[in-house]
Parts: sequence; C-alpha cells; structure tokens
Amino acid sequence: MRQLPLKKQIKLIHLSDSSDHIYSSKFSGNAAATMESVAIFDSPGKGRGLKATKEFWAGDVIFSEASIAAVVFDSLAERICHNCFRRQDKLQRCGQCKFAHYCDRTCQRAAWPEHKVECGAIKAYGKVPNENIRLVARIMWRLDKEGSVVSDMQLTTLDELEDHINDMQEEDMKELKVDVHNFLDYWPRTSKQHTIDSISHIFGVINCNGFSVSDQRGLQAVGVGLFPNLCLVNHDCWPNCTVILNHGNQSAVNTVFHSQRRIELRALGKISDGEELTVSYVDYLNLSEERQRLLKTQYFFDCTCDHCKNKTHDDVKMGGKEEDGAKPSEEQVKEATDYCFQMMEKMDKARLDGDYHEVVKICRQCIEKTEPILADTHIYLLRMWSTMSEVQAYLQNFEEAAEYARKMVEGYMKLYNPNNAALGMAAMRAGVTHWQAGLIEVAHGMICKAYAILMVTHGPTHPITKDLEAMRMQTEMELRMFKQNEYVYHSMREAALKNKPMTMMHEPKSVEEGIKNLFHRRK
Repeated sequence: MRQLPLKKQIKLIHLSDSSDHIYSSKFSGNAAATMESVAIFDSPGKGRGLKATKEFWAGDVIFSEASIAAVVFDSLAERICHNCFRRQDKLQRCGQCKFAHYCDRTCQRAAWPEHKVECGAIKAYGKVPNENIRLVARIMWRLDKEGSVVSDMQLTTLDELEDHINDMQEEDMKELKVDVHNFLDYWPRTSKQHTIDSISHIFGVINCNGFSVSDQRGLQAVGVGLFPNLCLVNHDCWPNCTVILNHGNQSAVNTVFHSQRRIELRALGKISDGEELTVSYVDYLNLSEERQRLLKTQYFFDCTCDHCKNKTHDDVKMGGKEEDGAKPSEEQVKEATDYCFQMMEKMDKARLDGDYHEVVKICRQCIEKTEPILADTHIYLLRMWSTMSEVQAYLQNFEEAAEYARKMVEGYMKLYNPNNAALGMAAMRAGVTHWQAGLIEVAHGMICKAYAILMVTHGPTHPITKDLEAMRMQTEMELRMFKQNEYVYHSMREAALKNKPMTMMHEPKSVEEGIKNLFHRRK
C-alpha cells in the first residue's frame, strides 16, 4: 500500500499548478462523478497519497473501484463460487479444467471471459497453481488484452506501484523466486511472453497491495484481489476512512445485468476538503509497538501517526483494574498479563484441535484469575472474553456467551473509533447472542448500535446491513411484546423455538481466519 514518488507520469493524469496529480478533466460520466472528488498528492513522509477535493461526512462513499482481477483462496476453491465469491452448499464444477466452481450456469457464463484462458492453461499445466500465481496470471492476461489502464477511473498503472522486492526478507525472496519459476511453467506459450523482472514486479505488488475479498456477508475472507486506486490510500492507525467490498448484483439471470464486484472507500466521519484519505492496514487493538512492527515487516514503512508517536491507549490496553480509586501493583498486572499470554497459547492450540470444551476450561480458569486484576480494556482479557463468548455460543450456552459478549463490546467501545467496523460486527454478534439467551432488552440495544455503525461502514444496501435492519425490526417488535407482558412473550418465544429449533452456530474460527486485517498477507 505504501507508495514512493512517481518515476513517470501516468498518461491519464496531468500535473496541476499546485503540483498535485489531479484527475483528468477529459473523463466523463460515472467515472468523473466517482473520482473527481479525490486527487493524488505527495503526502509528507509517505510518498504518494490521495486527498479529498470536497467535504465528506460519515457514511459517504468517496469512491468505488472494481478489481483488475481476483481469485478464490486455494483452501476454499471447492466451497466458494469463483465468480460471485458467495459461499454455497452445492457448486457446479467447470467441465473442462475441473477446478473452477460456480453457483449455476449464470455465474459460469459471467465468469467465462476471464476464466477462458485460465481454463486452458490449467488443463495444459496438468495441475492448479497456487492463488498468487493464479492472480498474477489473471492480472497479466487482462493487461495484455486491455492495456495498462483498464478503465477511465484508474488513477495509476501497476508499473507505478511499488513492489518492495528489494525490501523482502530472504525467506520471502525464496518464495517469490519459486512462484516466478512455477508461473513460467504455467504461463501458456500462446500468450504474450514477459520478462522475469515484469513478472516479479506483479508478484511484489500483490504481496503488499493485495486486498482480502470477503464472502457475500462480509464475515470471512475467501479470496484476494487487486484494486489499483485503493493502493494509493495511505495508512493511519486512527483512519478517517474504511474499505468494504460490495458484491453488486450477481443474481440476474441475464449476465448483462450483473454489476461488478467492487470496493467502496467510505468516510468514517467528517473529512475536510484537502484532507488526506487514510485507512488502517492493521488492527488498532494491537499495541503501538506491535502495529509498528507489523507495518514495517509486512508493508515496509515506519508508522509515524499520532497514535503511534503518543502510544495512545497503550496504557489501558495493558493496564490494571481500578476499583474505588485503588489499583493493583505493576507486579500484579505484569504477572496477570504473563499468565494470560500463556493461557492464550494453550487456548489457541485447543481451538485448532477442535476441543472446545477444553477451550472453555482454559478461558474460565484464566478469566477467574485475571479479571479481578486486569482492566476491562486489557487486550488479552478482551481476547479471552471474545473467545469464551464465541465458543459458548457454538456450544449453545447462550446466557454465559451473552455475558462475555457484553463485556467484550464494552471494552471495545473504550478503544475503537466509534464507527469502527470491527466494533459494529462485535456489537452485532453480542446482540444475536443476547437474543438467543432471551435477553431481549440488551439484544435490541446491541443490534441498534451495530446497525448505526454498519450504516456508516457498509451502507444501507450491503447484505449484512439489511440483515441487521431485519433483526432490528424483529427485536423492536419482541421488545414491545416483552414490555406489555413478559409471561406471554416468553411463552410465545419458547413455542416458536420448538417449532423451529435453533440452529447451531458456525464452528469458531481462529482470529487469523477473520477479516480484521483488510489487506491480504500470504501466510
């Protein structure tokens, strides 16, 4: 994501009198309406960046952008549609390459222009290359066909994006060379041939600029894509924007009416004319030192944002519990913190083994010992509460799950930006858990809070926001019924659940499989 000064100008932009690279006035239609509100400029200490050329308010879409190419992760290739990236129980397999899977013939037809060359290449190669190779191949086929600029909205070419190959660690460089070698074996002789340097550059670009593509509900990362304009948006640990994926309309029978899968850059609050647009590349819950380490090793730059320089919230993220003006000693806090860390390692192992009763045992033991000492904003304690809530909901122990979900959200509210998407998703999860526990008053409050946040971060048309709107209306109706007659409410609820048994929650996944980090990093 980090950009260095341009070596050469893009042919579709010009240099203004103010030395900013402004979007060309020759663009027209929707493209101009979308991109004329941003400008490329030289951000002090960062290189190129994007700034607003008009005022924005919370929830405004600053720009949207379709991917140059996107692929499903190797591990999910048989469970996710390769066209619309939706999770389906039954998918139809491509009869030629036997690799690509689709919802139906509509999705298969929509994907064919992009899959056609790939299909032949997989058959000729005799096996399926990894996701990085597949993504690079799709990018290069498209660039060979359409040129370096694939739409009027594109503000930068891939040649002008930094690849950071010279900054890579020795192990990463070895993996890059293996990928390039395998790419050359996979790339068809009938396609345009490219130099090793140009191929390596694209691999480097997706390594530090690949964007995680989520499923239709935005709950799990299922693939990776490349969005050139998004690559120009710099990082800040307390950003003024967020990025979400909008899958568009993929359900039309006629593929002509399909709309493109696209990212949307959305404002988290008021953004002034001339203000730099920023997103966060890493989760703010990390301590400033850890965020800086991640940003340096993964994105090759030193973060100098105010929250890192001032170590904002670091004290409460690792602090002790204050009660009636009294606080535990530093030694007690350190001892509880170290114990919590050790227990998290055991907890993670139990989760990987699928031993969820052991996870509950470990979490309960850790919480009982450290909760009296650690602050309710301590990030290790928050991790324990989050895991306990998720696993207990999976095991259908909803009342206990709801208790820890509430504590988790209350802690998040003291740390995150009020419009942070992670906070909104946590509030939604807590609301659903409270509803499952029959705690309708808290459930409705949590659902309303989640809905307000996701209206900003995801917008009213996103599937998960629509789900929340339906939940909000349902819990509001139930809450009115509850206030009128608690006995009747609980009787009707019990009867409804008997008629329609509650489905078991999805199996808990590890934190690494979530989508807190927007930008894809190869494991």
